[in-house]
Amino acid sequence: MAMMSALNRLRYLPQANDVYTMAYATIDAFNQGNKMTILHFKRHIAETSEIFSLNYLIKWSLLAIIIGIVTGSASAFFLTSLDWVTNWRENHLWIIALLPLGGLAIGLMYHYFGESVVKGNNLLLEELHKPKQIIPFRMAPLVLFGTLATHLFGGSAGREGTAVQMGGAIADQFSRFFKLSGSDRQIILIMGISAGFASVFGTPLAGAIFALEVMVIKGYKHKAILPSLLVAIVAHYTCLAWHVSHAHYSISLIPKITVQNIILTIVCGIAFGLVAMLFSKLMHFYSSLFKSFITYAPLRPLIGGFFIVGAVWFLGTTKYIGLGLPTITAAFTDDLPQYDFLLKLILTTFTLGAGFKGGEVTPLFFIGATLGNALFLVVPLPLALLAGMGFVAVFSGATNTPVACTIMGIELFGPECGIYIGVACFTAYFCSGPSGIYSSQIIGGLKSLTYTKRKDRE
Repeated sequence: MAMMSALNRLRYLPQANDVYTMAYATIDAFNQGNKMTILHFKRHIAETSEIFSLNYLIKWSLLAIIIGIVTGSASAFFLTSLDWVTNWRENHLWIIALLPLGGLAIGLMYHYFGESVVKGNNLLLEELHKPKQIIPFRMAPLVLFGTLATHLFGGSAGREGTAVQMGGAIADQFSRFFKLSGSDRQIILIMGISAGFASVFGTPLAGAIFALEVMVIKGYKHKAILPSLLVAIVAHYTCLAWHVSHAHYSISLIPKITVQNIILTIVCGIAFGLVAMLFSKLMHFYSSLFKSFITYAPLRPLIGGFFIVGAVWFLGTTKYIGLGLPTITAAFTDDLPQYDFLLKLILTTFTLGAGFKGGEVTPLFFIGATLGNALFLVVPLPLALLAGMGFVAVFSGATNTPVACTIMGIELFGPECGIYIGVACFTAYFCSGPSGIYSSQIIGGLKSLTYTKRKDRE
């Protein structure tokens, strides 16, 4: 009787035109197995069918175009403004002395207007895991002006966090406008992160995967893959349409893949992973330190600013503040001081821990590329290859995104070095400890099992 009932449901499916009903009825017609297994299979078939439905394609394609254009344009404005404030600072170095006042302004701005968005990237992660309320739009202008002020006055920070937060805040407004469900909101947030990352670095494939991978490492949200890719492409080309250029790097010499070279790459990957772990731990340490000793939040960047100004004066160079793009480029061709990566690491973690705004990724590029440059003294691999591996591998270890970082390396440096890049990224990922720079990130998969078992044994 149950079989006949299911077949009767199939008979009327053309009129129903409901992809879920079609999936469920098809399974019911042959429902002879375990009920829980069949239930999961039903859900899988239904979700897969929805992905190929016309409504799904139209809906998410239109949203990808809109979000991609808006976010790509916002990133173009941000990158253009960032270039301007960086050039102005380098031509008027006296302004670095005002960093404490700039820090106070940022602190006051977030204390009185941005308390709900002060968590930054971690707020996006929390909303993805447990959707509760729309990300306030104020996150976008606050992080934009906070980051520009940080760079104008001489803080050491990046740009990824800014682009990702702007993208997430902009995209989530469409959840309110279209009254999207919790599940669709998760896709929207992933799209915003993808668009922000892709447009600010000029790497659409890596941006799409990063948004999926950084959120829930233990599994991809399959319904979000296509929207994430589409919006990354649209945002990337929108940014280019505003005549915003991205840095280019070259690895001209790629050695043959041999057992010895792979072993050397693994050794380098271990070093990259350990430095990524040091970066994460120091950033959390400085953040906790400032919160413990300074209860009034606006005073944290004020006091931290005095220490940074003192460090810049003592070092006698602006090499380790701002983005550090000239040093990153030089790491692929020139012999640099072996301590460059460590000084940048200390200044960046201190800057962000004190409450200044900006991203972590570009400083991680600096740290990784200069560390690879330093390893050239003892590792018999080409200089540019070592710098390129460090560029993405330290980033991989700190953010727990080895797939996205491997793809980014291929996009930036070419497919010829893909094996070396991949080995370095995954090795750094496994050697960077049980956590990363995002405290709200969910760590899953083999890495989670490895460190969980180690804790249990201890």
